[in-house]
Amino acid sequence: MARIDAFLKLGLAQGCSDVHLAVGVPPMLRLHGDLMPIKFRDLGDAELEGYVDEILTDSQRARFRQGHDLDFSYVTEDGGRFRVNLFRKATGVGATFRNIPAQIPSLESLNLPPIITRFCDLHQGMVLVTGSTGTGKSTTLAAMIDHLNTTRSLNIISLEDPIEFIHPSKRSQVIQRELGTHIHSFADGVRAALREDPDVILVGELRDGETISMAMTAAETGHLVLGTLHTTSAVKSVDRIIDALPTEQREQTKSFLAHSLHAVVTQNLVKTPDGRGRRAIVEVMVMNRAIAKLIMTEQTHQIPAQLQTGREAGMQLMDQALLDAIAKREIDADDAYRFAVDRKKFERFVTDTTVLPTSTTVM
Repeated sequence: MARIDAFLKLGLAQGCSDVHLAVGVPPMLRLHGDLMPIKFRDLGDAELEGYVDEILTDSQRARFRQGHDLDFSYVTEDGGRFRVNLFRKATGVGATFRNIPAQIPSLESLNLPPIITRFCDLHQGMVLVTGSTGTGKSTTLAAMIDHLNTTRSLNIISLEDPIEFIHPSKRSQVIQRELGTHIHSFADGVRAALREDPDVILVGELRDGETISMAMTAAETGHLVLGTLHTTSAVKSVDRIIDALPTEQREQTKSFLAHSLHAVVTQNLVKTPDGRGRRAIVEVMVMNRAIAKLIMTEQTHQIPAQLQTGREAGMQLMDQALLDAIAKREIDADDAYRFAVDRKKFERFVTDTTVLPTSTTVM
């Protein structure tokens, strides 16, 4: 058994989402959003490098020694599965292990709005799941893929960095390909997928203009494309895609978004009132004529007003979703305040006044 497995086993036993290992500090666990050290000595450079060396393949070891960061999946001897990011910093080696549950959660168990399930019934176009790192985007997408795999007979191609949840084929065929192992880049993966008779293509991250362009081509040619962006609202997601492509393609990109982008789901993970868990709270944009017109006329700043009044179509702003969850006592109001856009609306719910801004008097 690799020595690093002992830390990972402890993290699983505690119910943590991540295990952090870095030179100069003890191992740390991410539990319900908070980072806390375990009772262990500060890790030394040679010690930690020895730990991670035990779990690397020859090609990974060579790449890491050349100065590259590594992203890969790792399975412990006990069967625990983790997404790993391995890097070097000023004081030495660092690694983050994200726990990947063995059981793929259902959309219902994630308490996501019913409209998310309806997005899985689409046959072409693009649906984006966005949010900062660690907000559960991969989990939501895994639940969507599992729903498709369970309810429809499709050829689903999933491009990931790295492969996280394992999807055994059910009614559908699910082909999972890993960046750096099976494909050179996400753009190459989408390009190859278009020759593999896909019905659904999942793109792990729309991280550059070439990948976005290839994903747009796939969505326009009769495929359902699911993808992620590291953006924190529907407006920022739309603007990111427009800005990522060359200026001469701006009109074409706006036209694509207006006609083929079906939805943007932006999520945060907010603590439950007892502090023992977190719940996904989502902003939802569903494309309609009004939003399409705002995109074509470059008035995306007005999209939030459409989300606010589009509740019957399944739309909601992040602030609306947070306030609803507070009213139902599903989330902690103090933690919700951190994610609010218009924080003044949330100040009356806050119990920990230290999170509120302090007023200063100018003399």
